Amino acid sequence: MVNNKQQGVALVTVLLIVALAAILATEMTARLQLQMQRSTNIIFNQQAYWYAMGAEAFAKRVLITTFDEDPNTTNLGQMWAQGETTYPVDYGQITGEIIDSQACLNLNALRTKAKKNSSVQEIKVPARAVLEELIIALNIEGIGQFEAESMGDALTDWLDDDSGISSAGGAEDNDYASLEFPYLSANNFLASIEELRVVAHFTVPVIYALKPYVCVLPATDLHKININTISSDSVKLLQALLKSSRDEASQILSAREEDGFKDLNDFFSLPEMNNIKLSDEIKDQFVVDSEYFTLKTTTSFNGSYFALNSMLKVANNKNITVISRTIGRH
Repeated sequence: MVNNKQQGVALVTVLLIVALAAILATEMTARLQLQMQRSTNIIFNQQAYWYAMGAEAFAKRVLITTFDEDPNTTNLGQMWAQGETTYPVDYGQITGEIIDSQACLNLNALRTKAKKNSSVQEIKVPARAVLEELIIALNIEGIGQFEAESMGDALTDWLDDDSGISSAGGAEDNDYASLEFPYLSANNFLASIEELRVVAHFTVPVIYALKPYVCVLPATDLHKININTISSDSVKLLQALLKSSRDEASQILSAREEDGFKDLNDFFSLPEMNNIKLSDEIKDQFVVDSEYFTLKTTTSFNGSYFALNSMLKVANNKNITVISRTIGRH
């Protein structure tokens, strides 16, 4: 009986050991498979990334070729402006679109150095007046002249390099530091449009309404809008730039040929411009060529996806520099 009991205990022990070994083997196999899948995903994602880099190099070549053929103007009839294009590649595809970043209002153009004892009108740069006009033109519920001016004040204070409040609607460190979740004002250029979320008076509905018409050029207060590349959907932006009616702005865009205007005189001499008061300040906002472009790229490889936005700067129509890259859809 004793031997039978010992044999039974030994059998149970062996079964437990076998079960434990099986569990360990299963766990090790699962972990190995997971690690292999992670490595595979990394490799696939890396390939998708290099496809995006290839798209960026191709975009540079397209822009160089365009400006070799037409060095004096940038317009929507050129090869870079073909819209979103998809190319098949091994085990995936590359989708890219080049957009003129001077066909929108650069929010960083509101950055200014305030002078001592200056009034609001003296420090209100043209881009700020355009932003306020644009906000009003968007007809956002609950947003009028007062709210638009307050947003212009707050963004000016966020961008300028001092800690003084520009006017009643402005906000600086003391205002932001007193919030439930305190922070300080940037007193520097915006990094992205989403940064407006932390600027006083800007609400989510206002930001979403502004997005199709505004952009952020890194570390520059350039305020030069290319009249040749403003989209026909951006009538309200042209309306704000010219301080005109919506109908007048729409007629001007309708009168524009696909290859745009050869020079600004052709634009200003349009019959549709006769009823618009063209001050020097308004005229100085426009150009017919561009130096900043954005490439929006999405790539796929074996089920892995990669999205990249590249900001390109063109110098002398042949030297192209990537000045910023943003990963992810925006």
